[in-house]
Amino acid sequence: MFDFFSRLKKGLSKTQHVLVRGIDDVIARHDRVDDDFYDDLEEIMIRGDIGVRTTEEILDDLRSQAKAERIKKPADCGDALIESIRKRMDTVPDDYRFESEKTAVLVIGVNGVGKTTSVGKLANIYKNEGKRVILAAADTYRAAANEQLAEWASRAGVQMIGGQDGADPGAVVFDAVAAARARNADILIIDTAGRLHNKKNLMNELHKIYRILEKEYPEAGIETLLVLDGTTGQNALVQAKEFSEVAPVTGVILTKLDGTSKGGIAIAVQAELGIPVKYVGVGESLEDMQRFNADEFVNALFDQPQARKG
Repeated sequence: MFDFFSRLKKGLSKTQHVLVRGIDDVIARHDRVDDDFYDDLEEIMIRGDIGVRTTEEILDDLRSQAKAERIKKPADCGDALIESIRKRMDTVPDDYRFESEKTAVLVIGVNGVGKTTSVGKLANIYKNEGKRVILAAADTYRAAANEQLAEWASRAGVQMIGGQDGADPGAVVFDAVAAARARNADILIIDTAGRLHNKKNLMNELHKIYRILEKEYPEAGIETLLVLDGTTGQNALVQAKEFSEVAPVTGVILTKLDGTSKGGIAIAVQAELGIPVKYVGVGESLEDMQRFNADEFVNALFDQPQARKG
């Protein structure tokens, strides 16, 4: 049986080395909860890519709880710190409501973050749950993008609508919508171009896709998922802010968490942007992406046992 928690735990090992061991070291070095203790915690957490604002919010929580509960020893702060981190990452059932409705999922992000790969893995998740899935290859600018998505569609066992290199992405989406309606698809996943250097072109292209979906596919909702590369740390936040200016991003797919020390970015994304991380990827196989679970993530990061289900 595929054990995603074990893969996640292994993937977060470098982040754990930087962040969690750093926190443990700060707790061990201090004999009382004071300003020096909080300053050292702040340094470690920012170095772990949690981000300045999120770190300040977490430490404000910790200060309030330490004061209210009269916590004097750093060793007694660990659980409160972990819980403060956990609550900033929680998703709610409504975040995934689109999965049970007829939906067009737009997948956006810069080239190189694992966007097309993520489309294939999403298709695999939905297909395995019995949903009818169609992919649309609307990234017509990147060489071989069509062929790459076709390979992932084949691996996931779903159908794909594509176009020639350089074709109008809107025309591909128009054809894909027609196919989704004709075949009564549950979910249409659209792989889009990854250009961010020219925001005007990207904005125009996305607006055109939205107009086609709203006009030709009114019975379907629109979910916009932004793919971010976990290895880029705080750079991912910059990308997210820029994409949020051109598209109504409803969720984040965080990829490449395996083998990076910058996994703290997963904590920062939702707290800094108000956009939930909905999926995380820790490898290259079809099964190496799953829905995000704050408990799983925190338990894997802080090396805590995973509660058994059922």
